[in-house]
Amino acid sequence: MLVATINSSIVLIALPDIFRGIHVNPLEPANTSYLLWMIMGFLVVTAVLVVGFGRLGDMYGRVRMYNLGFAVFSVSSVLLAVTWMDGSGGALWMIGWRVVQGVGGAFLMANSSAILTDAFPVHQRGTALGINGVAAIAGSFLGLVIGGLLGPVEWRLVFLVSVPFGVFGTIWAYLKLRETGQRQRAKMDWWGNITFAIGLIAVLVGITYGLQPYGGHTMGWTSPTVLSCLIGGVVVLLAFAIIETKVANPLFHLGLFRIRAFTLGNIANLLASLGRGGLQFVLIIWLQGIWLPQHGFSFEQTPLWAGIYMLPMTVGFLISAPTSGILSDRIGGRALAAGGMLVTAVTFLLLSMLPVDFSYWSFAAILLLNGLGMGLFVSPNRADIMNSLPPGARGAGAGMTATFQNSAMVLSIGFFFSLMIVGLAGHLPSAMAQGLTAHGVPAADASRIAALPPVGVLFAAFLGYNPIQQLLGGVIGQLPPDQAGFLTGRSFFPQLISAPFSDGLSAAFWFAIVVCLIAAVASWLVGKPKPVVAGEPHESPGSELAAASGELVDVAGGDEPGRITGRLRATDGRRVAGVVTVTGPDGRQVARAVADADAGYAVADLRPGTYTLIITSPGFHPEAASVTVNGFSVVHDFALAGGTPVTVALHGTVTGPGGDGLPGATVTVNDQAGQVVGQVVSGPDGGYEISGLAPGDYTVVTKLFEPAVRQVELGQGESATVDLDFSPDEREDARP
Repeated sequence: MLVATINSSIVLIALPDIFRGIHVNPLEPANTSYLLWMIMGFLVVTAVLVVGFGRLGDMYGRVRMYNLGFAVFSVSSVLLAVTWMDGSGGALWMIGWRVVQGVGGAFLMANSSAILTDAFPVHQRGTALGINGVAAIAGSFLGLVIGGLLGPVEWRLVFLVSVPFGVFGTIWAYLKLRETGQRQRAKMDWWGNITFAIGLIAVLVGITYGLQPYGGHTMGWTSPTVLSCLIGGVVVLLAFAIIETKVANPLFHLGLFRIRAFTLGNIANLLASLGRGGLQFVLIIWLQGIWLPQHGFSFEQTPLWAGIYMLPMTVGFLISAPTSGILSDRIGGRALAAGGMLVTAVTFLLLSMLPVDFSYWSFAAILLLNGLGMGLFVSPNRADIMNSLPPGARGAGAGMTATFQNSAMVLSIGFFFSLMIVGLAGHLPSAMAQGLTAHGVPAADASRIAALPPVGVLFAAFLGYNPIQQLLGGVIGQLPPDQAGFLTGRSFFPQLISAPFSDGLSAAFWFAIVVCLIAAVASWLVGKPKPVVAGEPHESPGSELAAASGELVDVAGGDEPGRITGRLRATDGRRVAGVVTVTGPDGRQVARAVADADAGYAVADLRPGTYTLIITSPGFHPEAASVTVNGFSVVHDFALAGGTPVTVALHGTVTGPGGDGLPGATVTVNDQAGQVVGQVVSGPDGGYEISGLAPGDYTVVTKLFEPAVRQVELGQGESATVDLDFSPDEREDARP
C-alpha cells in the first residue's frame, strides 16, 4: 500500500527532471496535456477501478488479484524507467505505462486490507489495518520527498525505485500468500461497472481539460469538449445509479445512503479529501515557484527542497492518525473527527495570513498542526462510517467510501488549480506588463506576453521553472546583458508573481476553509453509532473493515437460505479428505458434511447469518473460519497444514431376508459425542461407503423396519467393513 500510494505522488516533484530527460518543454501550449496526464493518469485509473477490482477479488480470490497487481505494477515500472524515446513519443509512452501502473496499483489497493483482515486475529486486526491506512495516506506525502531526492540524480530512478519492491512482492506473494478469505459466487455487475467507469472517466477528463485555455478564455470550462465530458459524464452516472437499483449484485449498494450517519460521514470524508489533496499542489507552487528561489535556491534545486520543507505535515499526520484511532475506540469518533477538521480549517486560515515571503519556522509549525488535524480526522471518520452500517453491509460501504476518497484527489486538483488561475488572471497581466517594461522590454512585446493565459505561469511555478526566457524568446537578445541576466535570474520571476499569486492563494485557502468547516459539521451530526443487535448477521473478517481497499461483498441476500461450498486441499495442493462441522452464532452445531472424492464439500439450507466452519482431517492441523451467508452461494476453500493425510473409511452391505442387498437404506455414523459425522444411502446392491473419518470409536446405525446398530473402532489408516443384516431372526417383532 505504501509503494502504491508513493507512486501516486512521486512524479509531482520530479516532473521537471522527467520532462528534461525526454526533452519536452511542458510549458508549450501543445504539451500541457502531457503535463496534466502525467499528473492525473495514475489517479484517474485508481479512482475508477478500485471498486471493480475489489469485487473481482471477492469473486475470484483476493490473493490471486493481489499477485496480479504486483506483477502489473512491476512490469509497468520497468517499462517507464527504460523509456528510450524523446519528445511527444516519449511523453505518450510514459503516460500509457503510467496508466497501466495505475491499474496494478488499483489491484493492490483493492485487496491489501482485506488480506490483512483475513490473516490477523481479532485482537491484532485493528493494529494491522491502522498501519495499512496510515501507509495509504502517508505514501502520498512521502512520494514528494522521494521524487525530489531521486529526480535530480536520475529521472529514471523515480520509477526504478519501485521495481525491487515489486519484484520481491510478486515472488513472495506467489510463494507465501494463501487464500484464507471467502469468495462470493455472484455474477459481475457488468453494466454497472461499464457505466460507472465511463461516467467517472468523462467527468475527470472534463475537469482535466477544463484547466487548459480555450479560445480567448483563461480556462476551458466553456469548451464544447469539456462541457460534453462533464454533462455526458453526469448523465451516465445517473444511468449507473438507476442500474444499481435494478441488478441483483450491484457494484454500489445505494440503499446505504438512507443511513444518515453513513451519508454524513462520507460527505465529511469527501470534503476532507478535497482539502488535503489540493493543499499539496498549492504548497509545491508556493515553495518551488516563489519562496525557495527568493531564498537562494536555484530552480534546479527547488524540487528536492520543496519535498524536504513539507516534511512537518507528514510528521504530524503519522503522529496523530494512529493515536486518534486508539482514542476513538474509547471515547467515540465524532468529537475527534469534527475537532480534526476544525484544527485543519484553522491551519488553512493561518496559511492565508502568512506573507508570501514567510518565516520558515512559522510555516513549519502550521504544516505540523495541519498534519495533526488531518490525522485526527481520518481514523475516527472511518470508524464512524463503518459503525453506522448494519454489520452485513460494511464491505459495500467501505468500497463506496474508498471511491469517494480516490475521486476527491482528482477533483481537488481541478478545484485548486482553477481557483489559482482565476486569482492570477486578475492581477498577473498588469504586473507582468509593468515588470517587463521596467527592465527594458518594449511595451508591445510586454503587452503581448502579459496577454498570454496565466495557466503557463502557474505550471511554471508548479514545476519550479523560470519561464521568462521562453516567454521573451528573441526579445532577450535585444536587451542589455545586465537586464537580460536579471530577468532570467532567480529573483525577478518570483517577485513578479508574488502579489498575483497571493490573490489566488487566498481564494484556494478560503475554499479549503469552507470545505473543512462543512466536514466538521457533518462529522458532528453523525452522532453515536447504533449498537449491534445480538445475533444479527454480520460479515466475515475478510470483508469487514476493508476500509482503504474498496472491498465489496454482497449485502442484498434478504431472508433466502444460502449454501456454503468449497474444497479441502493440503498446502501443497493435494486433495484432502475431511469433515466440515458448521456451528451457528450460539456455538451449536447446525450441519456437518464430509468432503467427497474430489475433496469438495457443500452445506445447504443455511439461514442468513455468520457461521463457524471447523475442518478436521486425519494427519492435518484443524482449521476454522467464519463465513457469512446472505442468501447466496458462498465459496470458501481451505488449505490444511500438517502431515500426510490418513484415509479412514467405513463400508459394508445392508442385507435383508435371504441375504439380499437392500437398496435405499439410510446409514448414519455417530461419533462418541453423539454427533452425526456421516450419512449415506445404500446403493442398488445394498452397499455403502463413508470416507474421510478421523480415527476413533463410532456407532453405525441403519433403520428399515427396526434400527440396526453396530459399534466399530477405527485406528490410524484403517478401513472397516460393517455389514448390517435385517434377517428374520433379528426382526421377529418388526412390522412393515
